[in-house]
Amino acid sequence: MNTPPLLSCHAGVSSKRSGMADRYVVIMAGGRGERFWPESRLARPKQLLPIVGDKAMLAQTIDRLEGLVPAEDVFVITNTEQRDAVLEVCPELDPAKVIGEPVGRDTAAAVGLATILVKRENPNASFAMLPADAVIHNAEGLRATLETAFAAAEANPVLATIGITAAFPATGYGYIQQGDKLGDFAGRDVFKVKRFVEKPDLETAQGYLDSGDYFWNAGMFVWSVASITAELEKNTPSLWSALQAIDTGLAAGTAIDLLLEAHYPDLEKISVDYAIIEKAANVVMVESGFDWDDVGEWPAVERHYPADEAGNVVRGEAHLQDSSGNIVFSRDEDHLVALLGVQDLIVVKTGDATLVCHKDKAQEIKALVQAIGAKEALKRLM
Repeated sequence: MNTPPLLSCHAGVSSKRSGMADRYVVIMAGGRGERFWPESRLARPKQLLPIVGDKAMLAQTIDRLEGLVPAEDVFVITNTEQRDAVLEVCPELDPAKVIGEPVGRDTAAAVGLATILVKRENPNASFAMLPADAVIHNAEGLRATLETAFAAAEANPVLATIGITAAFPATGYGYIQQGDKLGDFAGRDVFKVKRFVEKPDLETAQGYLDSGDYFWNAGMFVWSVASITAELEKNTPSLWSALQAIDTGLAAGTAIDLLLEAHYPDLEKISVDYAIIEKAANVVMVESGFDWDDVGEWPAVERHYPADEAGNVVRGEAHLQDSSGNIVFSRDEDHLVALLGVQDLIVVKTGDATLVCHKDKAQEIKALVQAIGAKEALKRLM
């Protein structure tokens, strides 16, 4: 398999400073990135590639933490296939804090595992759970928002989430309805959450946007070890009980890889939203003070690069003639991609595979990849 080189992140996360030892960040980085095939592969998925920007998405996520937490207090939960690549991309991370899940058991298991790991570092700590692959240009705004969320979580037994100010009536995101004000923390207002809602249809999404009290759910959380432990015990007792075998084994000195191989496959597979967040009565929200894009599929890329006069977005060597609205992505400097008389296509060229599809078929790329992977002769392309 011919994959592009990993791009190392800048070792810019600050060294430990006074007053920060009780705060940690856990980054969830185990996604497969199938919607970005063929650039994204199982061993080197979207979060380990410079899909937007000049550095890997995970590297950019870690860079944004500069001044919030030191590098030694950052955990990354990935999978066993990607663990080495994570360390190659971000060598300043503590290898002991880069955890490879042997199988994916969804986000509730990851949150439970993170809680055990942070608790072993400091039972009085608070920690943020962040995705690895969002595009955020305003790093200062992110840090200020997280500072408020940390302050709220440290002062109250709450689960804090970040609500993204909705820019348009999106049907691809869940929403958070803002409730009454809880208080002011670190110079920003924090509100109780009235409810969470699933991805809406366009008419409903427009109603949410018009109301002004609905925000996009970005899957960012901050809580204390004590608060999230209480919710895990209350709402997912079987999952939390099963995770205790890992905690006990760590206390006895058993290697975490062995413990995960033995116990992780049997954990309940459920998202943290369903397992905890939508059930808990103590969820609060901080409105984002930053831009945000989860860049969930190829068409999202064009929001972050300049287009030519015909609306084409090109990364790499390409010649487009009588063509408009296309996305071309290639990092092979010795290969020219030429388009003639076509509109609204996605063209992605890698060393061993090329994707050509219409933009309105972008959501079907994942199914295409799964069909390709089902063929024994083509599994090498996964």
